[in-house]
Amino acid sequence: MSKLILTCALCGVGTTKAQNPNVPITPDEIAADSIECVKAGASVLHVHVRDENGINVMDKDRFVEVVGKIRSSLAAEGLDAVINVTTSGSKFSYEQRMSHLELVKPEMCSYDPGTMNWANSYVFLNEPKFLEELGTLTQKLGVKPELEIFDAGMIGNINYYIKKGFLKPPCHVQFVLGVPGGMPGNAESVAYLLPKIPAGSTWSITGIGKDHVPCMLLGLAEGCNGLRVGLEDNIFFSKGVLATNAQLVARAAELGKLAGREIANAAEAREILGVIKPQL
Repeated sequence: MSKLILTCALCGVGTTKAQNPNVPITPDEIAADSIECVKAGASVLHVHVRDENGINVMDKDRFVEVVGKIRSSLAAEGLDAVINVTTSGSKFSYEQRMSHLELVKPEMCSYDPGTMNWANSYVFLNEPKFLEELGTLTQKLGVKPELEIFDAGMIGNINYYIKKGFLKPPCHVQFVLGVPGGMPGNAESVAYLLPKIPAGSTWSITGIGKDHVPCMLLGLAEGCNGLRVGLEDNIFFSKGVLATNAQLVARAAELGKLAGREIANAAEAREILGVIKPQL
């Protein structure tokens, strides 16, 4: 079995310091947190960016600043990580959601293959035209899409975009379970979804909030290629105890080792995922 890839989703779209003061918001905080997470075992960093007020943005200059600081900070410590940037953002234009990719040159980016009513509060919008354009751009730039699966119909969409040439296998699938409006983070969901992913895919799993640890255990039991953790998905280490990103990564690494898995470094993660470190 391959080594286990640990992804840290550092801050996400809406997790605030009022909820957990450990959430990294500024470029310097995100870069410093990246160092601690890689030291704890993370080989992939999933990056969102915020403005000066902590509000989620898809500003290409902010991505250039944040990813540049992550890379320089890691290099100064002799560390390395696969950079995976978001393209999510229903309120932003297609251009805003994609323009940072060519500038940042990440190895990976998120690709959300469907629309859903997120937590019964707003529409998580991913229109067909956007998905076609994003798939085409990732192939042009050599960026590997991380296919985030929140609900079962999204796997059918993946197969459609593969058939039409907008996605190119082998794929990497990221199950994101436990979002209200999507599939719950339980064994029934994993048993239903896993046999349906495209043949030859690698896959990772995360659970939101209370589903965080159960989904890690389910993933390890089913031989996942990766686990995703981080304050984007869960702000607690245990009931009532606020977490840091590094603590969540360290726990995932320990669970992986208990399951008999060695933890992948960045170079090994690139080999498993089939991505190439960019020449900057």
